[in-house]
Amino acid sequence: MTEAIISAEALVKEFPGGGGDRVRAVDGVSLDFERGEIAAVLGPNGAGKTTLLDMVLGLTAPDAGRLTVFGGQPQAAVRAGRIGALLQTGGLLPDLTVKETVQIIAALHHQHAGIEAVMEAADLTEIASRKVGKCSGGQQQRVKFALALLPQPEVLILDEPTAGMDPAARHRFWDRMALQAEAGTTILFATHYLEEAEQFARRTVLMHGGRVIADGPTDHVRQHAGAAHITAIWQPTAGQLQQLPHVESHQVQGRRVNFRTTDSDALARHLLTATDAHSLTIRPASLEEAFMQLTTPQEAHR
Repeated sequence: MTEAIISAEALVKEFPGGGGDRVRAVDGVSLDFERGEIAAVLGPNGAGKTTLLDMVLGLTAPDAGRLTVFGGQPQAAVRAGRIGALLQTGGLLPDLTVKETVQIIAALHHQHAGIEAVMEAADLTEIASRKVGKCSGGQQQRVKFALALLPQPEVLILDEPTAGMDPAARHRFWDRMALQAEAGTTILFATHYLEEAEQFARRTVLMHGGRVIADGPTDHVRQHAGAAHITAIWQPTAGQLQQLPHVESHQVQGRRVNFRTTDSDALARHLLTATDAHSLTIRPASLEEAFMQLTTPQEAHR
């Protein structure tokens, strides 16, 4: 069995709320992450994602429970350069250039990956002389990414890493993250871009109300949506539609019919053998659908 490098057991973290109440941001979370994992932590606003990552980084302490990173306190792993982080919070000095920023932070490390190397990895070489204050939000995120890579960390913690990046920049960012993963780095990230988790994460942890409500391989979590989609070219009668097996709902758009089904194989077989439907396409449920299914009150689905 592979040893966990991040181990959380029954973590609880509360913050003051309105009227003297306490808000429980993380409520009894137990999770282990192994070396080389690529895991997404998802959930709606207020789910506890950022608070959990802050505890892993030693930025805040749990009120209850046990948390170890590489067998010790999170702060010790950060001081040793074993963890790098790209966070939503934390500013950069606007009057420094991109390269000066990387140089100054590099000077704080006894050993580092090399200024030119991390700037190239973060796609910053062409804007090295630009003042940070003149950089876009996405470019500043890439500067933070370069800083996170400097200590050559074994674990990367990323909180909304591509916020402010345009689609092309996000694509390049994840290409570079894939290279980091191939080199053996453990990557733990929170994102609102569910397609990023679907495409990149091998494991997905879904949080809601401070608790873990789903955890497993991303494909398995996606299956919580409980349905797939089939599109066919067909002009059915009302009677034909009523006879279809395993259909949860359907939508007719001209000659195209879209089905939501609990058994895509059985429905496709019926359409191809018992009707004149053709040009079928089958799509599994998306991670976004699973996300909505698991985090939306059941009354909203009725």
